[in-house]
Parts: sequence; structure tokens; C-alpha cells
Amino acid sequence: MASLVSSPFTLPNSKVEHLSSISQKHYFLHSFLPKKTNPTFSKSPKKFQCNAIGNGLFTQTTQEVRRIVPENLKGLATVKIVYVVLEAQYQSALTAAVQTLNKNGEFASFEVVGYLVEELRDENAYKTFCKDLEDANIFIGSLIFVEELALKVKSAVEKERDRLDAVLVFPSMPEVMRLNKLGSFSMSQLGQSKSPFFQLFKKKKSSAGFSDQMLKLVRTLPKVLKYLPSDKAQDARLYILSLQFWLGGSPDNLVNFLKMVSGSYVPALKGVKMDYSDPVLYLDSGIWHPLAPCMYDDVKEYLNWYATRRDTNEKLKSSSAPVIGLVLQRSHIVTGDESHYVAVIMELEARGAKVIPIFAGGLDFSGPVERYFIDPITKKPFVNSVVSLTGFALVGGPARQDHPRAIEALTKLDVPYIVALPLVFQTTEEWLNSTLGLHPIQVALQVALPELDGGMEPIVFSGRDPRTGKSHALHKRVEQLCTRAIKWGELKRKSKAEKKLAITVFSFPPDKGNVGTAAYLNVFASIYSVLKDLKKDGYNVEGLPETSAELIEEVIHDKEAQFSSPNLNVAYKMNVREYQKLTPYATALEENWGKAPGNLNSDGENLLVYGKQYGNVFIGVQPTFGYEGDPMRLLFSKSASPHHGFAAYYSFVEKIFKADAVLHFGTHGSLEFMPGKQVGMSDACFPDSLIGNIPNVYYYAANNPSEATIAKRRSYANTISYLTPPAENAGLYKGLKQLSELIASYQSLKDSGRGPQIVSSIISTARQCNLDKDVDLPDEEKEIDAKERDLVVGKVYAKIMEIESRLLPCGLHIIGEPPTAMEAVATLVNIAALDRAEDDISSLPSILAATVGRNIEEIYRGNDNGVLRDVELLRQITEASRGAISAFVERSTNNKGQVVDNSDKLTSLLGFSINEPWIQYLSNTQFYRADREKLRVLFQFLGECLKLIVANNEVGSLKQALEGKYVEPGPGGDPIRNPKVLPTGKNIHALDPQAIPTTAALQSAKIVVERLLERQKIDNGGKYPETVALVLWGTDNIKTYGESLAQVMWMIGVRPVADTLGRVNRVEPVSLEELGRPRVDVVVNCSGVFRDLFINQMNLLDRGIKMVAELDEPEDQNFVRKHALEQAKTLGIDVREAATRVFSNASGSYSSNINLAVENSSWNDEKQLQDMYLSRKSFAFDCDAPGAGMMEKRKVFEMALSTADATFQNLDSSEISLTDVSHYFDSDPTNLVQNLRKDGKKPSAYIADTTTANAQVRTLSETVRLDARTKLLNPKWYEGMLSTGYEGVREIEKRLTNTVGWSATSGQVDNWVYEEANTTFIKDEEMLNRLMNTNPNSFRKLLQTFLEANGRGYWDTSEENIEKLKQLYSEVEDKIEGIDR
Repeated sequence: MASLVSSPFTLPNSKVEHLSSISQKHYFLHSFLPKKTNPTFSKSPKKFQCNAIGNGLFTQTTQEVRRIVPENLKGLATVKIVYVVLEAQYQSALTAAVQTLNKNGEFASFEVVGYLVEELRDENAYKTFCKDLEDANIFIGSLIFVEELALKVKSAVEKERDRLDAVLVFPSMPEVMRLNKLGSFSMSQLGQSKSPFFQLFKKKKSSAGFSDQMLKLVRTLPKVLKYLPSDKAQDARLYILSLQFWLGGSPDNLVNFLKMVSGSYVPALKGVKMDYSDPVLYLDSGIWHPLAPCMYDDVKEYLNWYATRRDTNEKLKSSSAPVIGLVLQRSHIVTGDESHYVAVIMELEARGAKVIPIFAGGLDFSGPVERYFIDPITKKPFVNSVVSLTGFALVGGPARQDHPRAIEALTKLDVPYIVALPLVFQTTEEWLNSTLGLHPIQVALQVALPELDGGMEPIVFSGRDPRTGKSHALHKRVEQLCTRAIKWGELKRKSKAEKKLAITVFSFPPDKGNVGTAAYLNVFASIYSVLKDLKKDGYNVEGLPETSAELIEEVIHDKEAQFSSPNLNVAYKMNVREYQKLTPYATALEENWGKAPGNLNSDGENLLVYGKQYGNVFIGVQPTFGYEGDPMRLLFSKSASPHHGFAAYYSFVEKIFKADAVLHFGTHGSLEFMPGKQVGMSDACFPDSLIGNIPNVYYYAANNPSEATIAKRRSYANTISYLTPPAENAGLYKGLKQLSELIASYQSLKDSGRGPQIVSSIISTARQCNLDKDVDLPDEEKEIDAKERDLVVGKVYAKIMEIESRLLPCGLHIIGEPPTAMEAVATLVNIAALDRAEDDISSLPSILAATVGRNIEEIYRGNDNGVLRDVELLRQITEASRGAISAFVERSTNNKGQVVDNSDKLTSLLGFSINEPWIQYLSNTQFYRADREKLRVLFQFLGECLKLIVANNEVGSLKQALEGKYVEPGPGGDPIRNPKVLPTGKNIHALDPQAIPTTAALQSAKIVVERLLERQKIDNGGKYPETVALVLWGTDNIKTYGESLAQVMWMIGVRPVADTLGRVNRVEPVSLEELGRPRVDVVVNCSGVFRDLFINQMNLLDRGIKMVAELDEPEDQNFVRKHALEQAKTLGIDVREAATRVFSNASGSYSSNINLAVENSSWNDEKQLQDMYLSRKSFAFDCDAPGAGMMEKRKVFEMALSTADATFQNLDSSEISLTDVSHYFDSDPTNLVQNLRKDGKKPSAYIADTTTANAQVRTLSETVRLDARTKLLNPKWYEGMLSTGYEGVREIEKRLTNTVGWSATSGQVDNWVYEEANTTFIKDEEMLNRLMNTNPNSFRKLLQTFLEANGRGYWDTSEENIEKLKQLYSEVEDKIEGIDR
């Protein structure tokens, strides 16, 4: 087996300069070579060419390797066959069949040519395909499911369909299926006819049922049809027989298939008697082993055979051997293209594991999984883990999936489920040379869809030979896949007491006050709660301290990083020789970091592993990237490799501590963001090398599905979701509270003589609160009339209500501690505020507004315009919503505050309308006539949501993962928009990337775009912006199903078009009449995560933008065209290239690094930050050469940005706002655009806020002010944070640092924000001491940030404030270093 692939590819050695330095080293190729490295490689690394050569596509193979032209010496009639298939497994069987027929040469000579559907993207290949069809007799197509290619096949075959003798299309998209014709049998009526055959293709059928019914039909129909006299029935019978021959794909079956079709339908062979045998039928599903005498359909028979094998050792037959289940595609077995399957089976057996390899002929594997992997009597699984080698979703393959059915089967089975990948659209060499890794279509079909079933570990285990199309094993990958599958299986077999767990925490930015950073999580309290639970469960957690505070102390080495301890606790010192022995890829790190040990995580002689061991649990601190403090490295367009200390940490965990599993604790570390292919890594990719063979469990915030997906795909993580802290309304404090009291008295006294006096108090208080930046306030002295007074008060009122009702997560979440019912009220109020048309649920505000004869949308508009009556009404609606929901929650809980099972309570409540708690509450308000039926439907839904919010499965799921069980998958996202995210503790997945943007997302996007353009017209003298520079985030597009993606489409004036399977793979222009305005040009900066998850959507956008640039329209109505023509002229390139607008990082790199520079204060001036942005974000995606990956196009990027009139970002959920994370300012080009514009004008900067039902477009500075008022300066928020201790101080410091980030990239932060923060945290002695004593390291960073804001000119303040900060800085410095003065 070891020498399945022994011939290395040799290629012309041109164009090597395209390769990254890594790929020129010989270790790049060890994936697909036999175990002994071939010596020729190390000497001449120039045998590989870059995949961007040739047609710029992923698939570089050509139909010519599948063309056979017969010699035809006997002058027989020639039959020409053209076929198009998704995968290449039919190539060798068909080739063999045709060669056999030509060798026997009795009746006809056969010419054949085959195309892989992906090759048709290449214009030349497509032209040849059309030409081949012109003189073809028979066309065959199979599994054509990619819409744009399906349409190409359809238009080419349609032209020739009437002339062709036979057209046979096996399961594909309906458009292609309609091409079928055999004599009188045709499918042109597909989907409309009543016959049982056509009913199968109806859209409603679940895919699984479809393929199973199809197989049943295929078995029985020929027998029935044989006895029907009409030609029609005979033609239909031959179609079904053809399908049987095809599905049975062996060379013999295909010989008879070609004889049958040619003999029956090719006119030149009329009257020639061509005998053919019936199809050899294989089992529809069963168990197959390459050494077994036959296929089995009974698992007991198979295991009996296994026990009698002579070629294995006793160990493999013993009952204690691990058992791994494999899922295979029957077509690979019958066509003889199964060497990659054999390699996996042999490797598993060589490692001492028994194997049960099952297969199915259709696309539904759920039945066989239940039939062959579960013992029918005990209902226990026969296997310890399962690996699917098909790459497809468990039910439905590439067509229509049925995920609930798959999850049901896998839950019954309850073992880890791995979905490995055979290369489908690329040859081995194309994949190795691609920086993207897997072909985007394969990522959509074979990575994203299996994730929805709970599949994990997308490891590429087999490649494809460009000549024969056959699959071959990639040995290094097969070894890793098999080892990992056995390791996951071992978790099911080992006792809890002997299992070893390595908990990994993060420290970012690197500072002792930051150990245990994770989004929304109180990390040490959570670890402590998890370990207590594991200890109770029988795990060995010896020496666990009494409290979580002591746990921090022991890991950080000294109480809360306080005195005289510069270092963390050292768990292990690894000398260089040991490090090199344990870390085979160590030499690959030297290019970036020099020889080991280097100066990171080292004492000059040894590499240091930080952490602390408790029995069989190790808590370790993951090293950081290592270059965050080096401004020069931050400028590199591609990220550096991990440093030696980083590699040593994972070598320690796997090979010295010998962990059975690693638990990465919280969102997020740097392992999954290390350089390498985006998806489908080779073993030269760093995340793959680092994680090695350790099963990886990862706690990830439920609201961050995009980065969780990166962790799944690049670090092979089983991601388990945790809840974000319960949300509360921001409330009002200090001057804002005073304002609300003044407004209340104005409303009761406005018609008395005191009205004007109160208004002038309102105006002066609003000024003190710095609201004059947000609301246009008149002078206090100025006389204003009653109408204008109402308007001023209305606007101030609307502003403070906006602040009061803003949702914020309070405190930090502790894993395993769900919120109490009352803590869930604010979340439920927001869930109730959204209409859910698809479930016929009306929002509570709209139900309440209707009772007073108003439409809620009108009230929102009036409120935004400061109409006092509407502002007041909206406040009453909001209060009534909160009251009704609180009343409902109180009634649903017991006196301990726990939710009692609502179902029976709700039924009794719903029976007596008068007793319904929400009706009781509303009966005392003006909304007492609210529609009871609508309320009942809504509260039934809220009752379900309440149960989900307080459910607690975070520790339960972790235990399931550690016991080698299946963790149920669930979507990640915003629980308010999509309550299906709850309960947490699910294996998070994103969504099918081809499903976005949805129609609803397009509707929401239109509203936001129109508001944005209106707002910009007001600020820009009535002119539309010509260009908007904006950002696309991965998580936002998952949560909103593609709203921001749809915004870009609507700006340029195109709309997405879904295919018959509901997938979006095309766009079409919207006419200027319908658009009613010019097309606005865009510069799209995609985050690295968006690029990884939605490369197909980048392709779609690029196609859309280029399509618009080529429309023949006036330039003042099409700014995309206007700018593309100017740029094409200046740069001397064609218009399509000049219309490049979709940019991101280089493959395998993430972020502009501005965030790292700001967090670590490692930047000199703003120009340096702008250079980072330009050098790292100027990589473009090109729909005309998708295989080339991300290509640097800095000139086009700069020119496009220089036309921007506005910059724009979206906020889509209440948990993450502008200063909560550094990503937002890291992607903000506001100051950069000003420097690039010829007129030096600063662009307007806008933020769309769709966190509530009333979507807003605000300026960036308004949003920063709102953020500061509701978070950083809000006692409710900072007291909530400080209640969590050590971590809370860091959260406060982080918000201030991120505010400085906004000053640096946009200059949109007001001076008073820094001034008020200084008053709150530094001038208040009591507060100052709390911060200093709780986490001195983070407090020092806070002081440093204040001083830096002043030093860089962002904060103008008094000398004494600066002196005090300097003095405090030296005090805390001494304290940390342990000097007592």
C-alpha cells in the first residue's frame, strides 16, 4: 500500500517566482509521496508551477486525457459519445469499456470524449465541448448541480438535442434533466407531469427520499415495463436500464450500456443485432472490504468473516481493538476507483483498529448508518467513531440535503463523526499549489454542508491523477486522518480517571494582566466550575484549589498578577534538542524566527511552557503571535509563521503531557489563524502541524459562528457554544437621569408659564451631557415658540431614550451558569420586538401600536424626527412591552427564580384569557384592547424561547465530547434574531454559503441603503456619493443571512437570482428606472474570515460589479463605469480589470494588523497604520481567474479608495459594538481615504445599526458617543464588569484602547469622551484603588492608554491630569515589580 503514488509529477520549471517561499522547500510535498522522501525533490525544488498559470481557473485538466479516437481499420460505422460528469471516477471505467468494444470491433467503432463539469468554466474547453457535440451521437451527463455550469451544458446540448440520437442525463438539476430523450421517452415536462417518475423530481421531496425512491423504482420498473406493448414504455424501460448500468458503473456494465443504447438508437446501426446482457446489480447498500469475498448486507456475517481472516494478527481480532466505521460511495467501488478507500482501511488496520466500511448507492447514508453501525438488540454502536470518506452531507449529497434526518441518525449512533475530503475538482498538484486550498464549489458542497450535520475535521485524504482521473491516497494525510479517528474513538473507550485534558487559555495582548482573555467569558471562574464538575464525574483533578481566585493565582504564579512576579508559572522547560526531535516542522519556522530557542517564551537556553498541572488536567497559556510588538513585521502583507515557543507549547501538550484532548477555552486564540491554506490544508500548513493528532474541543461564543467555523476547518475543532452574558437596558445615570426628570416635568407643565423656563434647563443640562453634538440645540437665552420647544424637547428625549433602551451584556458569562428567568427579560423584550412573518408572529410593539390606531413604522419615523408625541408614545409602548413580558416571566417561574415547565402552565393560562398575565398587565394601560389572538401566538413563542435561554447544556456537551459522543450541531448567531441558536452547548455551524443573501435580507438591505444614501445627500449638498468604501464581516452575514452582502448588490444595482434548488449563484442588473438613482461605486473590504467562508459570494460580487462596469449607460448614472473607465485609462488596463472592487487579505492572513499595533502601542504615526492597511488589504479576488486565489492589486485598490465619499460599516447585534472589539477600527479606512483623495477631503463615516427593529444610519462619531455613554461611562456597565474581578478591569481597559483605535483611524472621537473617562476611573480615588488592587497589570495599561491618547494629540486636558497619570504609572510599576517605597 505504501507505494500507491510513487511517481512524482514533474513540470516545466518556468514561473517558479510565483510560489511562496514555503512551497519551494521539499517538505511542502511530503503529503502525497510515499513514506521515503524521494531524494530528487530536495535537490531540485523547481518542479512545481503555480496554479495561477494557464487559464487562471482551479481545474487545469483538459478533456483531451479523456478522448479516445478509434483506428477503425474495418470501416465500421462510428458512434461518438460525449459525456459530462461531476467527479472523475467514471473516467477509467468508461475508457476501459470503449477500449474493449473497439478491440472486439464487431459492430461499430466508438469514439468518446469526457469533460469534468468544472472544466467548462474555461472558454476554450467550452468551445471544444460545443464543437464535439456537433457530430456526436450520444450525450451523457451526471450529477450536474452547479447552476452556472448547468446552464452552459443546457444551452450547448439544447442546440443539438433534436439531432442527437440519444441524450441521457442522470440525477442533475431539473434544467439539465429536461434534456433527456430516448426515442419517444423525454423529460421535457419534468416537474409538471403526473406520472410517478416525474413526481419524484418535485421540489418538495426531501432529497433522501428522492434518491431512495429512485433506487427502488430503478429496481422494479424494468420488470413492469417489459410487458407493456407501447414503444413509449420500452423507451422508458431502456432509460431505467441505462440508469442501472450507469449506477453499477463497472467496465462490464458500461460495455453493455453502450451496446444497448447504440444498438437501439443510432440509425447507422439499425438492423445490426447487438446483444447485451442485463445490468449486473450490486447491493444498494452494504458492507465492503477489499479482501472480503463479497459485499455483505448483514453486519453479523461481515464480523464473522472478519474473525476468520488469516491475513491479520490476533490483536486486530480481539474484542478490545478499537472499531472505526467508514462511509463510502458505491460508485467508487463499482467503477474500480477505490484505491484511496483501500489505503484508509489498510492504514487503520495497521494501527490496530477494526474497520466496518459501509456504502450506499444513492445519496442517503442515514439508513445504512443505522443498519450497520448500531446493534439492533442492545441499540449500542458497534463502532467508536465514524469517518465519512464521501465528503458529502449524510443525506442528499450535492443535491438537496435533509439535515434533521442526518442529525437524528447520528444522535442514535452517538459517536464522533468526521467527514474527510477526496479532491473532486482539482488534481493533487493543483490543490498543493493553491493558496486557497480547496475549490470554492467543493467547500460549499463538501465542507459547509456536512458541518450542518455535525461533521468535523475536513482533512483532504486523497488526490486525483490528472491523466487517468483516478483517486490516490495522500499518505501523510491518511496517516493523520486515521490517527485522529482512532484518538476520538479512544475517548469513548478510556476510563475518566485515566483521561488527560489540556485546557488552553489565551493571553492577548501579551501581558500578565491579560491571561485568560475570551469574549464575554469569565475564564477562570468558568474553568473552575468545569473542573469541579469533571472531578465530581470521576476525572483526576488532583490539587484543585478551593476557589477560582486561588486558581488564577497558581497559574499566574502570584495573586492576580500583583506583586514581584514578572513571569507566569513555568510548567516545563524544553531544551532545543528535545524541541527539534518532537517538532518535525521546526526548521520551517527558522525563516521568520531564526534558530531555536529565540527570545519568545524562552530563557535563552530552553523553551518555556507556561501553566500548571492538576492531576490529569493541565492548564496552559497559549503563546501569542509573537510579532504584535514589531511595527516592521506588522507591515508585511503575509502573516509570519508561528514562533518556536508556540510550536513547543503544542509539542509539549501532545508528546510530553500526552493529552487525550485539548480544550481551547473561549473566543479565541491564534492557532486557527496561523498561515496556511484557507480550507483543506496540507501538512505544510501551520494550524495542521500544530494541532497534530490531538482531538480539539473549543468553547466558542454562540454569537460568533464565523470565527468558530474557521476554528473547525483550520484547527479541526469540535466547537461548543457558550451564551453571552444576559443583556440589560443601559438605563440612565447622572446628568442623563436629570434630563429625563426635566422632560417629564416639561410634559406635565408645558402649557403653564413654566414651559420656557424648563426648556432652557433642558438645553443647558443637555449641553453639560455633551448632547449638543447629537442634537441641534438653540441658545438658552433665545426666545422660541411652543412648537419649536416641543421639537427641541422631542429630539433630546429621543436621544436619551435611545441611550436608555440600548441593550448591553452585563458582566461576564460563567460556563454552566445560565441566566435566571428575570435576567432573560431584556432579551425576550428584544425577541418580541421583531416581526417574524415566516412563522406568522407579529411583534409586540406593532400589536400595541395597532390598539391606538397607529402603525409602528410611522411611530419609529416620528421618534427619529423628534416629534414629541411619537417619542412619548414609543416610550409607553416600550414600557408596556417590558411590563407585559416581566409579568409573563414572573408567572412562569417558581420562588427560586427557576423556570417551571411552561407547557401545562401555559395551557391553563391560554385557556382563560382573563388570567393571562400579559392581558392582566395591559388592562391597566392604554393598550388594554390589544389583539388577544396575536398576543397568544407571540407569548407561546416567547415561552419556548424562555425555556431555551435558561437551559444549560454547556458543561453537558463538553462531557459528551470528552466521552467520545456526538455533540448535536446548531447554528451560531444572534439569539434575538434567531432563537434556534439556543440552548447553547451545541456544535456551532455557519450556514450553507450558497443560501445567501435571502429575499428577506435583500428587503432589509434596500431600506438601509436608501437611508444611507439619503443621509449622505443631506450631508453632501444634495449629491449622491459616487463611491462608498465598506466592510463585509463573516459573522454579520451569517446572523443576518447576507444583509450587508445584499447592501453592496443594491448600491451597484444588481439583484441575486436563486436557482431551482434555492441556491444563489447568479446576479442580474436592476434597470436604472427601477433603481431610481445612479449606481453607486463600492470598494469592498472583506474580512479574512468572510473570505474563507464566502469565497463564492466574493466571486458573485466581483461578477456583478464587472457586469455593471460594462453596461452601456451614461456615466453620471453609473459611477462604477465612470471610475472604471478613468482607472483603466490611467493604469493602461482593460475595464474589467479596472473594475476590481472586492479586496481582502492574502490567503491564510487575517486583519490589517492595525488592531495589533494599537493594542500593543507599537506604531509611530497614523501613516504607518495606513500603510499596514494598504499592504495587507490590497489582495483582490478575480472572478475571471478564481483559481489564482487572492492577487495583490495595490494600485487599483488605492485608486478605487481615492474616489470614496463615504465609509460604511454595519452593527447587527447588541452584544458587539464599535468599542467592544478591535476588528471594527482595524478595518476602518476613513483617515486613509482622506490622504488618498486628490482634494484631501475627509469622507463622511457612517454606521448602520440594525440591532433593533428600528434600523438607524448614524455617523461614526454619533455611534462612538452612544457607545461611550452606554458602556465605558455607564455605571451599570462598569460595575457589572468589576463584579467579575480580575477580568473586569481588563474589559474596561480594552474599551478605552479601542476608543484610541478609532481616534487613530478616523479622528471621530470627541475630547469629552476621554475627559469623562478620566473623571470616572482616575479622579475617583475609591474607583482608582479598586482597579489598582484587582488587576494592577491591566490598570497600568489603562494609565498608559490615557497618556498615549494625550501624547498622540487625541485628548486635550489639563497639566495636572497628566501629572497625576504619570505619578500613578510609576507607583503601579513599582508595585508590580515589588519595590516598596
